Amino acid sequence: MDILVCIKQVPGTTKVEVDPITGVLKRDGVDSKMNPYDLYALETALRINEKVGGAIKVISMGPPQAKEVIKEAFTMGAQEGMLLTDRKFGGADVLATSYTLSQGVKRMGNVDLIICGKQTTDGDTAQVGPEMAEYLGIPHIANVRKIVELRSDSIVVEMDMPNTIEVAEVKFPCLITVEKDIFQPRLPSYRRKLATMDKEIKVIGLKDLEDQNEKRYGLNGSPTQVERIFPPAVNTDREMWNGTSEDLSIKIAGKLKVLKFI
Repeated sequence: MDILVCIKQVPGTTKVEVDPITGVLKRDGVDSKMNPYDLYALETALRINEKVGGAIKVISMGPPQAKEVIKEAFTMGAQEGMLLTDRKFGGADVLATSYTLSQGVKRMGNVDLIICGKQTTDGDTAQVGPEMAEYLGIPHIANVRKIVELRSDSIVVEMDMPNTIEVAEVKFPCLITVEKDIFQPRLPSYRRKLATMDKEIKVIGLKDLEDQNEKRYGLNGSPTQVERIFPPAVNTDREMWNGTSEDLSIKIAGKLKVLKFI
């Protein structure tokens, strides 16, 4: 079975600057890591691969330094990697991102199963996976918390819905997005890191894709425009009070009334 895992490099810190004009994150020079939810997707692919064999590929979209998360995926067991990078992809919303990734998937060739993490920690939309599937014209299931059964032409999964747990079967090729409780991600292998240090990563730009219409990518292809984005205000004010428990209770109640919490 050929499995493709979508991974993303996200900021490893909350101290990220925002471009005041475009409203997008400034990722250059910021400490980064693999999106935590994608680790669960990759572990799911590895577990399936251990049962049925085949190949595990990973695909990512981002600046050139996003190669690092693909290298990390190699150390965990992925065999092939592709990075979609082009300045024309910059500033993409979920729709443009989904379309770009779907074009990259077509460039990689046929796969049986695409696995995505539930969402990313820098966007939290949980929309990219299902939108990719729609662009690719394949069935999809989100919020997967358990792989129930692998069949020759389909997969049976449990979905964690708001009020129920549902079981569904979906035919290959298909896409699923997984919850963080599905499996515990394994640690990267140092031995595999040495073995894959010089492993090729395919780098793809707009000119390499089937659809080269610039209006479908990046800011040009994003119907969602950020009007304003700003970091949360940091309040470090403190007050130290001394007194009996009765006195402190009265002071706390008075303070909460002043702050209009009660």
